[in-house]
Amino acid sequence: MAKSSDDEQEWMDDLEASLLMIDAQTSSDVLRICKGKPINESLRPLAWQKCLDVSHSSYNAPLSEIFDLPEQKLLRHDCQQFVAKLGNEDEDKVSVMSDLETILTTYRKIRNINYESGNGWLELLLPLLALKKPQNETYALFTALRTQYIPNGCAHKSGDPFHLFRLLLLYHDPELCSFLDTKKITPDLYCRSWFQTLFAANCNLTVVQAMWDVYFQQSEPFYLFFLSLVMIINAKEQIMGLETGSRDELVEMLTNMPSQLEHDDVPDFCGLAHYYGLKTPSSFRKDLRYKMFGDEGFHNFMHEGIKNSSSSMTLTSPMDEKDPSLPQGISQALCLPVCAAELVDSVSSSASGAPLTNQENELIVETVRFFLVDCRPAEQYNSGHLPTAFHLDSNLMLQEPAAFATAVQGLLTARRQAQAAGSAAAGDHLCFLGSGRNEEDQYTHMVVSSFLQKHTLHVSMLTGGFEAIHEYLGETLSENLEHHNLSSCLVCKSNSTSQIESPPAQTPTVDIFSKLSAAVSKLKTSEVKGKLLDYIVNPSGSSAKPPVERHVRANDKLGRRYRNVAPVFSIDDDQEFDSSNVPANDDEATDEESKREIVNINQWSKENNVTATFPCQEFKVNNMFFDSILALSESFMYVLRLVPGRKGHAQVVARRSLSSVVKITSRRKHPNMITFKYGVSQDDDLVISDMDRLLIPNSTEAMKTVTKQIVNFLKTQDE
Repeated sequence: MAKSSDDEQEWMDDLEASLLMIDAQTSSDVLRICKGKPINESLRPLAWQKCLDVSHSSYNAPLSEIFDLPEQKLLRHDCQQFVAKLGNEDEDKVSVMSDLETILTTYRKIRNINYESGNGWLELLLPLLALKKPQNETYALFTALRTQYIPNGCAHKSGDPFHLFRLLLLYHDPELCSFLDTKKITPDLYCRSWFQTLFAANCNLTVVQAMWDVYFQQSEPFYLFFLSLVMIINAKEQIMGLETGSRDELVEMLTNMPSQLEHDDVPDFCGLAHYYGLKTPSSFRKDLRYKMFGDEGFHNFMHEGIKNSSSSMTLTSPMDEKDPSLPQGISQALCLPVCAAELVDSVSSSASGAPLTNQENELIVETVRFFLVDCRPAEQYNSGHLPTAFHLDSNLMLQEPAAFATAVQGLLTARRQAQAAGSAAAGDHLCFLGSGRNEEDQYTHMVVSSFLQKHTLHVSMLTGGFEAIHEYLGETLSENLEHHNLSSCLVCKSNSTSQIESPPAQTPTVDIFSKLSAAVSKLKTSEVKGKLLDYIVNPSGSSAKPPVERHVRANDKLGRRYRNVAPVFSIDDDQEFDSSNVPANDDEATDEESKREIVNINQWSKENNVTATFPCQEFKVNNMFFDSILALSESFMYVLRLVPGRKGHAQVVARRSLSSVVKITSRRKHPNMITFKYGVSQDDDLVISDMDRLLIPNSTEAMKTVTKQIVNFLKTQDE
């Protein structure tokens, strides 16, 4: 316990020394020291300034002393109303009122962004005022925060942030997304204030400060979307339980969900958001970063300029300097888009046997591995394709439905077999690939829609289709494509005849397809998307007083585990993860784990008489997750950490006697995050000696099995 306290003081001392250095520090420096933990109150102002890089000249400006905005009366009224709700003393109200109006008036003038009631500026400014910095420094923090982390387009119902969030929800929980679509509840109805204020309008100040501590260390603007995603997915049962409720009732419940967060929930909340970020294709971050984040005033100017400019006038911006194969609008995407670079890199790594990992804080975590589905006609597939691609002819869906259904079953079987064999083609994330020509890709869209209708997890589509891959590979086509035939490859033929922009239409072999194709191609993109979306959408806590928990002390006389006491499994909202229960030095723990023997899971399971296994993620105190397996035998519980890049192999990182399990807890807000505590019962106390924390997708079934196994084991011990 003392060592943990010493370590806590040590990293805070390191942070303070680093922040006070003359040389500029960055968010990565703060993250290296803090490792994603909340920051001490006394160090928070300087840490936020370093993370937001407020020294940048664009974030600093002389404060306005003239209050003459066209909407000045509205701004002043809103400031007065906001200050009145804070309940401060009269003297403090005057000071806060002055700070609010001065900073917001200056920001409005310099950034040329009209002020509107409810735009989140006031709520976003409050946590910054709590730092008690001078007005000019608070202004710099506010400007940096809005520029770097508040997505552009939140003022509009059809803004890109809301379309992107729906695609992320569709990717990770298509069933919940479909439910909300059916209820006609779009993200702008419930998460606008989340996005505009980074949850400051919805959570109390201490929660916001702890959340922003972690947020700024990550230095990732899209982190907001994964925080929001966790918020929604964790409440899935509650949301879908209101199926018979009114739309307004559902929207109100969704909007107010962040208000239920408490300070102790923040580590779990942020840790899960980080995990979902790692398990999501990253293409959209690069594609949308310049468009979605940055100077909002400049963004609005460019948007209006491009919309209103004549054909002879050309306006350019960083958001336009991107790969021409990228989507023209996220609002038109049927599912989450993936760019050619990310897909090809993934395929290349898989083919070479290299693990697909993300290295952070000296720990390696396996990220996204694709199972590629090539939906082009057979003759195009046979003229060149990526080595791990599974062929599924999209034409079969309308031409031969029975054959298509058989092919889909074959696809799913092939994926299971590839995963079992550790094949380079194995992957949990489905990525569909079309030709890149709109007329043909309408059929690919229908195939993707059929998978989404079945609520298939992790569905994405390659932007630009095979043409984008062909262009990306360039001179290395022969090295990266299998069976590439220059004479029959349509892209090569188009290039050779200088007809890339208008490739000759392919003549279908069936007359009905030519008629369908012509009809579909005449539809506007929005109409097609609308029809496809219609196709997708319409197809105990105990009252008994718990035992007192404490940690092992040197003078404890540890006897036998408690007798005739049922193992405790409770939904516990009051207790939180205590880092003192894990090794105080994370680096030492990592070194020890790295030396453990790697075992073949199947062979090891037979040797140890394993009776049940459950896929899970092991959660470490530095917010890192590891793909793992919870395994049970008649006498022991094991945690096996999967080895990235070695299918079917793992390290046994924990071996626990079932007699040592004294408590199993989860939390109502994170029901799949399960904590196992080990120790002994001594008098009326539970003496805790160690713990494991696991994110178990099928936690209900897993906990039934675990508790049943413990009870059976205890009975055999008593006999």
